[in-house]
Amino acid sequence: MLYQPTRDPLVINRRRLIGFLGGAVAAGIISRDRALAYLQDASEKTGVTAEEWNPETIRALAGTREVDTAGDLHALVPESTEGTIQYWNVGPTEASPQITKDLYQEFLDTWALWYPNITLENQNVGYNDMLDKIRTAAAGGAAPDVAKMPILWGVEFAARGDTAEVTLEEFGWTAEQFWPGALKSVTWDGKLYGVPTNNETMAFIWNKQLFADAGLDPESPPATWDDVVAYSNQIKQETGKNGYGMVAKVNAGNTPFRFMPLLWAYGASALDEAVEEPTYDTTMINSPEGIAALQVMYDMYVRDQSVPTSALTNTQTENQDLFIAGEIAMMISHPSEYVAMTDRAAKATGADKERADQIVANMSYGLIPEGPARRAVVFGGSNAHIMSDAAHGAPVNREAARALVAALTGPEWSLKNNWADSNPANLVGFETEWMEQRLEEIKFLEVTTAMLPYGIPFPVVPESPEVMNIIVPEMLQNALTETMTVEDAANDAAERINALIASR
Repeated sequence: MLYQPTRDPLVINRRRLIGFLGGAVAAGIISRDRALAYLQDASEKTGVTAEEWNPETIRALAGTREVDTAGDLHALVPESTEGTIQYWNVGPTEASPQITKDLYQEFLDTWALWYPNITLENQNVGYNDMLDKIRTAAAGGAAPDVAKMPILWGVEFAARGDTAEVTLEEFGWTAEQFWPGALKSVTWDGKLYGVPTNNETMAFIWNKQLFADAGLDPESPPATWDDVVAYSNQIKQETGKNGYGMVAKVNAGNTPFRFMPLLWAYGASALDEAVEEPTYDTTMINSPEGIAALQVMYDMYVRDQSVPTSALTNTQTENQDLFIAGEIAMMISHPSEYVAMTDRAAKATGADKERADQIVANMSYGLIPEGPARRAVVFGGSNAHIMSDAAHGAPVNREAARALVAALTGPEWSLKNNWADSNPANLVGFETEWMEQRLEEIKFLEVTTAMLPYGIPFPVVPESPEVMNIIVPEMLQNALTETMTVEDAANDAAERINALIASR
C-alpha cells in the first residue's frame, strides 16, 4: 500500500493554524506581526526573520552596493605592514566543486598583492582533523596566529584562554553587520573572541525520479519527519534503493548537523539551547520528545532498514557518492551539493555521465521537514579567531592578524571564500555584485537561505564539541546497533552530558 501523507493531529493543527492566521491577516482581523508571534520559529535566537530574509528580499538586495576591499583594508592596516602569519583553516578537499578550489587559491594570491610584505603560511586542515590538531597545538604553545574554525568550536578555546579578545571596531565592523546568533557564537563571559566569517542553514534534498519510481509525488517532499520515515520505507520497498541518507559517524561534524534538526523539531535539545531562555545547565536529550526523535532514527535504520547500513561510518562525502549513483533518495545538505553534483556529472564519461546527468536533472531542494514542535535547522557557519600569545607560544603578529581577519570577514571574501556552501556572515555581502552572481549560478541557493529563520545555534558552552561530536553520535550508535534500547541510549547520553556540564 502506497504511503499517504501524515495525519498527525499536531501537524494538522499547525497547518490549520497557519491557514486561519493567513485568513485573519487578509481580513484585517489581526496584524501580520501578531500572526507571526503565534508560530514557533527560531528567529529570536538568530536575528533572522522570515519577513526580512527570504528569496524575494535576498534577490532585491543583491547588486545594490559596491565595495573597495583593498582600500578598506589599507585604511585599517597599512599596505607596508611586514611580518609572517600562520593561518589554519578547513579548506577545499578533492571532492569540493572546482569553483571552491579556484576561489580558495584566488584569495591567497590576492592577499599576496594586498600585503606583499606579510608572508601568509596557509594550512588547509581536514574538517574531521582540525579540532584535535588545534587542541594539541594550543596546549603545546604551537597554535597558529589565526584560525578559522566551525561555529561549534570557538567557545571551548575562548574558555581556556587560547583565543584573544577582540572588538568588531578593530576590523572596521559594527554589530549591525552580523546576525545576533552569529555574534553569540563568538562571545564567552560577555567578551568577544572572534568574528563570524560565514553563516548558513541546510535544506532537504530529494531525487524526484526515485520518488516517482516508488509511487510518490516527485514534486512533493516530505512535510514532516513522520513522512520522512514512511517515504524512506516506501522507496526501499518499491525500488530497492535507500530512502534517506542517514549520517551517524562519531567525531564527525556532519552528524550533529543532521540529527539536531530532528531532535529540535520534536521539542528536545542536547542541553536546553532550543528554549527561549537557555541556561545550558542541564540536558533535555532524554525527555519523552528526545526519545521520540531518537526512535525516528531507530525506525529507519533497524526496523525498516531503509537507510544505508554504512550510516554508522558515513559522512556527507559518502552520501554524495550514493546520491550521484542513484542509491539514496533523500538527504540534508548545503546548496553546494547541487554544485558538487553538477561538477561530478561534467567530469563523468559514458554510462556514468548519463546516470549523473539524470540525477542532477531530478535533484530538488525544499525546507527541512517539521516535527511536532517546530521546523528546525542548525544555524551553522565558521568564525575567524586570533589565537592568544600563550596558545601561539610567542607574541602574535597582531597587525598582520587584524588585516587577515578583516579580509576574511569583509563583504567580498566572507562571500567568495564560501561561494558554494554558505553565505557571507558580513551582511553587506548580500548587497554586492558577487551575491547577484551566486544567485544566478547556484540553483536552490534561495531555498537554503529561506531556512535561516528556523536556525538554532549550538549551545555556546565549552563542552559543545564533546556533546555534539562524541556524546550525541555515540547515543545514535548505541541505539542503532541495539547495544542499548532507544530509551537507555538517551538516558546514557543525558547522564554523560550532565556529568560533563557539572565538571566545568
